[in-house]
Amino acid sequence: MVMWFSSITDVLNTWNQLGVFSYVLPFLLIFAVVFAILQKSKMLGENRAVEAIIALAIGLLALQFDFVSVFFAEIFPKFGIGLAIFLVLLLLIGFFYTGADGKPESTIKWIGWLVGIGVVIWALTSWNFWNDATFPVGFWLRENFWSLLILAGIVAVIYIVAKSGGDKPSAGKPSV
Repeated sequence: MVMWFSSITDVLNTWNQLGVFSYVLPFLLIFAVVFAILQKSKMLGENRAVEAIIALAIGLLALQFDFVSVFFAEIFPKFGIGLAIFLVLLLLIGFFYTGADGKPESTIKWIGWLVGIGVVIWALTSWNFWNDATFPVGFWLRENFWSLLILAGIVAVIYIVAKSGGDKPSAGKPSV
């Protein structure tokens, strides 16, 4: 049977109906990561067949109850948005900021961490598993988001002040 598609949207919708995004891609991702970890760690020696069987079993078992599919459907679109936000911030920093040595790496690293943590929190609070009546973490995080953000800011300021230290005695002068 030949199928004609009039747009990329039709192709993606067909793939979605076939389960490519819910089952095939999550399976391939889990299989590849587990297989790579087993190969890199060499826990099972050099037996690639056993590593492949274990990765295959873990990949299939992970998709058994749709938790992984639903979670991936929540986190990866938000991850794409987080990457877009990071890219915009990176471009703005590149226009206006250079570090003391002319390199903005440390600032970019912290912005990347903040965007990444924000995406994970956003995905976890949106995922229906966390909003279950027996485990209402999503509701709690939504209710206390600003308090947690202020607390994180205070902790960050304390950390920065503590790390910078105070007046350190110079090598030639005795401390008083």
